[in-house]
Amino acid sequence: MASHRRKLNRRWSASLLLSSIFFFLCSSPVYCYAGDTLKHGQLIVLNKTLVSAGEKFELRFFTTSSISATGPQSFVGIFYHQWDRNSAVWVANRDDPLPWNFTGSFGIADDGNLKLLDTAGTEYFSTGLNISSPTNRTHVKLMDSGNLVLRDDDHMEQSLWESFENPTDTFLPGMKMDENLALTSWKGKDDPRSGLYTFTQDQQGEGHYVVTKKQLGFYWKSQMSGTFSSSDEIIRYDIADLLSNKSEFQKKPNMQLPTNRSLDFTRLVMNSSGQLEYLTWNELERNWSILWSKPEDECGIYNYCGKFGSCNINNWPLLCKCLPGFKPTIPVDYWEKRYFSGGCTRNSASTDFNIFFSLKMKKVSDTGLHFKVADETECQKEYCLKNRQCVAYSYQEAGNSMQRRDSTGSDNICWIWTEDIHNLQEEYPNQGHNLSVRVAKADIESTSRTCKPCGTYTIPYPLSTGQDCGDPMYFSFDCNNSLGQVSFKAPSGAHRVVSIDPSGRNFVIQVIQENPYSRKSSIILWLNKSLPFTLIDTLNTEVGNSTDQFDGSLEASRSQMKNKVGLRISWEPPMEPTCNSSTDCKDWPNSTCNATREGKLRCLCHPNFLWDGSNLNCTKVGNFPKSLEEPSKEPSKDQPSTRKIRLTLIVALLLACVTAVACIIIYMWIRKRVKRQEVIRSDRRDRALRPLDSERHVIDLIDSIEPMEEDGEGIEVPFFDLGSILAATNNFSDTNKLGQGGYGPVYMVIVEAKIGGQEIAVKRLLSVSGQGLQEFKNEVVLISKLQHRNLVRLRGYCIKGDEKILLYEYMPNKSLDLFIFG
Repeated sequence: MASHRRKLNRRWSASLLLSSIFFFLCSSPVYCYAGDTLKHGQLIVLNKTLVSAGEKFELRFFTTSSISATGPQSFVGIFYHQWDRNSAVWVANRDDPLPWNFTGSFGIADDGNLKLLDTAGTEYFSTGLNISSPTNRTHVKLMDSGNLVLRDDDHMEQSLWESFENPTDTFLPGMKMDENLALTSWKGKDDPRSGLYTFTQDQQGEGHYVVTKKQLGFYWKSQMSGTFSSSDEIIRYDIADLLSNKSEFQKKPNMQLPTNRSLDFTRLVMNSSGQLEYLTWNELERNWSILWSKPEDECGIYNYCGKFGSCNINNWPLLCKCLPGFKPTIPVDYWEKRYFSGGCTRNSASTDFNIFFSLKMKKVSDTGLHFKVADETECQKEYCLKNRQCVAYSYQEAGNSMQRRDSTGSDNICWIWTEDIHNLQEEYPNQGHNLSVRVAKADIESTSRTCKPCGTYTIPYPLSTGQDCGDPMYFSFDCNNSLGQVSFKAPSGAHRVVSIDPSGRNFVIQVIQENPYSRKSSIILWLNKSLPFTLIDTLNTEVGNSTDQFDGSLEASRSQMKNKVGLRISWEPPMEPTCNSSTDCKDWPNSTCNATREGKLRCLCHPNFLWDGSNLNCTKVGNFPKSLEEPSKEPSKDQPSTRKIRLTLIVALLLACVTAVACIIIYMWIRKRVKRQEVIRSDRRDRALRPLDSERHVIDLIDSIEPMEEDGEGIEVPFFDLGSILAATNNFSDTNKLGQGGYGPVYMVIVEAKIGGQEIAVKRLLSVSGQGLQEFKNEVVLISKLQHRNLVRLRGYCIKGDEKILLYEYMPNKSLDLFIFG
């Protein structure tokens, strides 16, 4: 043990000696140079910086305490020197921080490499070059562009190493994007370590860029100019200038910055939340303004809803839904927990996909297959229907291209997709495209009275968006064909429908909370009781519920949705369909159009068949669920429906149970009341027959009094809460204290409430008095009932926890003595 301590002492002594030598050397400007260039033997240490010649950038040490519980961690980074001294544009040792109790130095080592070392010689960063030149012939210089350059003095025209070729998360003017360059985000806002997101140039060619996420692949993809995809996914002209190392902006349409402004005022950052941000310095506000960022929201995340899934950022909390004719590949419950990436699959295994479902204003994944056509009919029949692999097409009329550099604008173009469709987004009125998806007729049309789909919503029977479809009882929906949006009309107003589940017979609407931050905030939805709709529950919309693609990174878009809540509403199975003639009942076999008892025409089932509202058909009596069968084996059109009979029985049973419980409660209350009144009458009779000062009367009275109940019944004096007593006695202040007896102190106060401003003596029983809770309660009952001219009157009591307090009528000193003895 002693030898181990001696070794530790020797190590500490050595470290202190090296530190002393280090700071002695750094006290000389020869070794700690603060210009823009470092030569061999010149070091950057804590509180020393390297500043570029034009004083635009500086290299220095900085610390952060958010990544370690043991103390701050140190890094070497390049910062803006004049604009923003808190924004690091490059970090040397981002994944190997210097511990808080270690002293580091940054400079050219003996082998000619640029290194970060501590006093013990441990290496935390190195350029890692094999330099053959003498060590005293290399130097490193911080340029006004923010580039840190290592050069050989004998070959000044060439650099041995540059920070521009080894960036961290920031792309600065002067850098050039190529297939070898990558921007990797910080792990957190105050954590320079490598994060989850990386921005690179895609291998498909120059001008095509991607953001990837560790272990999950693509997170966002830009598109080539002139392709089918919406123009907001094409890298902006000014960003393209920045990435291609152009020195000045060129005049472009819709430019947000002055056209004569230099790129030196801009930068591109891959931030820790997964967004690629294009920033410019705002000199007036002295901060960075975001000119462009991708992805802007969850719908901008690559393939967020999976194949054949459509995303709508306005449909909070269920942003994704499957296209008509498709269903989720995983249970719907998982979609409500925001697991969307599995996408959708077709409803049926049919291969007869001979009709097209039209979607308007959609943003969709890119396709390279396009042809010049005469009209849309040629596009649909010749290039999609005849191609068994075609799943969708889009027709673009000449002159209607939305792409600025689209060379196909003078021709009618037919775009087709032969693979699964990805990245579908809704409500893009200015940039969206009309898309026609190939589906089977049976997947989108169930009956002749089924309403036409609205946008990406399938409207299942009996729901109705008009008088000519669905069931009139369910006509509570409205379709906005221009936006493809469905609304639910309730007495409280129209609400956006974000999801419809035909198999579960329910739909989800969006309701706006007035104040989502208030704990008392409530959601009130008035439903017409005469309509067949029932509110089921509120969807769980906590921020933490997210898919494996979404990790809470898009705070800006998410904060806009905090006041929106999803409510799930179910619809009851419908009655027999309405009709005007027997031809209207062809979709419901074993039924005929007849009049009901109410005189309405409906497709009533034949004898020996019952209407099954859950499956929307007439089912033979022997195959009908027993719980839903009517007592009669031969139901007729004049009999009430099974649903009404069952509902009546349930209501009658509930009323009988409620009545029985109420009778029992009333009987017990009356019996208890009678018993208490009998005790009171007996006590009054005894007092009339006996002298008040009789000892026997007191004993009999004590025996006749029942124990005090928990609710305080049986006491003829008021109960005081502890808070009012504390306020009256000023927290049992000694200034109000009258004295103290064997059971506790007594205070004098004036009580306004319940007694009318009288002076009261408050007796506080100590816990050491030996009197238990039940004895205290019985004493209160006894004293409240005893009224004697030689006894002080009890005015109230209080029980709270260990506190037991009695309130008596206040008697001034010696008044009782004078009253008794004259």
